Amino acid sequence: MPALHPLISLVLAGALLFGLTLVVLELRHRLRPASPLKLRSGAWQVRSEANSLLVEGEIQISNPHPRMEVMVPELNVRPTLLGQGRVNAVAIEIQIDPDHPDEPARPDGYWFAYIVKGRKTTTARISLRLSAPAETPIGPLLDTLWLDIDWINYGPFGRLQRRDGLLIPLRRPEPVAPASALWRQGDASQVLPIRTHLLGVLDDPAEVLRHYAGGLLLPGDVLTIGETPLAVMQGRYHHPSTVEPSALARLLCRVFHPTSSLATACGLQSLIDLVGPARVLGAWLIGMALKLVGSKGWFYRLAGDQARLIDDITGTTPPYDQTIVLGPERPAELCRDLAAQLGVAVAVVDVNDLGRVKVLASSPGCDEALLQRALRPNPAGNANERTPLVLVRP
Repeated sequence: MPALHPLISLVLAGALLFGLTLVVLELRHRLRPASPLKLRSGAWQVRSEANSLLVEGEIQISNPHPRMEVMVPELNVRPTLLGQGRVNAVAIEIQIDPDHPDEPARPDGYWFAYIVKGRKTTTARISLRLSAPAETPIGPLLDTLWLDIDWINYGPFGRLQRRDGLLIPLRRPEPVAPASALWRQGDASQVLPIRTHLLGVLDDPAEVLRHYAGGLLLPGDVLTIGETPLAVMQGRYHHPSTVEPSALARLLCRVFHPTSSLATACGLQSLIDLVGPARVLGAWLIGMALKLVGSKGWFYRLAGDQARLIDDITGTTPPYDQTIVLGPERPAELCRDLAAQLGVAVAVVDVNDLGRVKVLASSPGCDEALLQRALRPNPAGNANERTPLVLVRP
């Protein structure tokens, strides 16, 4: 037995080294420069005036930290228009007015450096006028406004460049009337893809389902919503420019299949930011060891549900194709609440053109086997159909 001692010592030393590595990774991850400031959107209004649209709303900047004071020396807005044709001729006038609780705005519109104190909130009002030439009707041309909000945070952590995106629908389709609904025949079911406007953080999931599907629902129906549209309504997306890939992310991303959303440093870092570097590294090492003995898929089981749900850029419909979209939060709780409000079963699903159907969550009593059969042809599509809701009727 004494011959085993060197081997045991080597194993113990390796385990200790591995444990220390995980501790160092977690400490470095937690000590990265970070700002406590949060940016949220308030209410927005769209009004037609002659051959122009006036879009007005506000954003709130809050500081949940009890003591830290953070400065916002710069805040700029960059709009992108989406529509049914060329939007080059549309002129855009932007006005940003700070609405601080303790300092009046300057009459010239200059954004002066402002200190957001601990546990305080400030707002900014944003106004955009979209004007088209007389020969170009602006109403049918435009349907969506995307705002990139670039702002600087300055404080004990240094100077951080922040970037947030906000989608504002300019037009909304009318809900489908029961008499004109174009049902598709499925496996022991009828399936109806339901078109909506392009969804974003200004939308409430319950209101979207009620508005577009409420007039169609019958007892026994199952109403599904895609996991990505739900995630963007929850604000679970960010621009890659706001991600600082670690050495671990740059190294490990190379081992994933090129089509995986974890095959880029920013995509994998987004997972690391959610679950921590120790869990990702541990999941990868154990997953690789089990893969060598023929058991696959353990990385995704050990790293958590978000590992499968993250969509890297190009993985979603424009303008979210420029962002990294995470999986939705608390889908099971949401399904339960929505089902109680609507009176039918509700499910959050992830479906692709390869016939893969994953039911992330569903309300109690939902027939998931029925959904597997009905959604296999992917009736919602993966292009720009804008049909995030699918109604399944047995």
